[in-house]
Amino acid sequence: MARAGLCSRREAERWISEGRVSVNGKRLTKPACEVGPGDKIIVDGKPLPAAEPPQLWRYHKPRGLVTTHNDPEGRPTVFDSLPDTLPRVISVGRLDFNTEGLLLLTNDGALARHLELPATGWLRRYRVRAHGRVTQADLDKLKDGVEIDGERYGPVEASLDTLQGGNIWVTLALREGKNREVRRILEQLGLQVNRLIRISYGPFQLLDLKPGAVEPIKRRVLADQLGPTVAAELELDRPDLIEARSGRRNAPSKGKQPHPAKPPHRDET
Repeated sequence: MARAGLCSRREAERWISEGRVSVNGKRLTKPACEVGPGDKIIVDGKPLPAAEPPQLWRYHKPRGLVTTHNDPEGRPTVFDSLPDTLPRVISVGRLDFNTEGLLLLTNDGALARHLELPATGWLRRYRVRAHGRVTQADLDKLKDGVEIDGERYGPVEASLDTLQGGNIWVTLALREGKNREVRRILEQLGLQVNRLIRISYGPFQLLDLKPGAVEPIKRRVLADQLGPTVAAELELDRPDLIEARSGRRNAPSKGKQPHPAKPPHRDET
């Protein structure tokens, strides 16, 4: 179900426990079930769609969008703003309502999970504008991590860039991406964040991608960054799934499909 892009693995387990999935006419209540190519899997009364080749997109999330498929407060969402030509996708992590910048999107739940795991260790880099003053010496102390209200945050690389009136610009890099981590750490230093931009996630960078724009990442590039073991697990190393070096584009989408539900989890920044 995750590979087909319907949901994450965690959400798939919940769907199964709720009786929404059947295999060969038998309703499942536990995820411990082996299936093969010839088995008929039904989710919410519909056949499980065939898994598409894993893909990854860079998206420049503007401020004022929530990274969820259904917002109970009725706020505009990232997924409502995506181009109609994009297939159903889920996000790799989340950015909160007022955070902008690079958000990775994928059609593959297993790929999203791998990229989100702290064990993957990919660096997230941010440009931050904040009201107040701080010294480079204060920022250097973050290299050892910091504890705030009983919660421990890992090492943070931070550099003081420029002064701008009553504000400063700081570049931060971290690997965990906990809930509102950047804002809480800078508040601990007496700074009030008023603009937060994620400029990179691992090897993938925002660069000059315009707000609201989406750009695919070539599968061979993704495979190189993931390494041979993970690329093989996700079948990214199959020659028929890798774009030819002649630069051929992917076949055009047949239109936007309903986006899958994604389990609620905390905004990263």
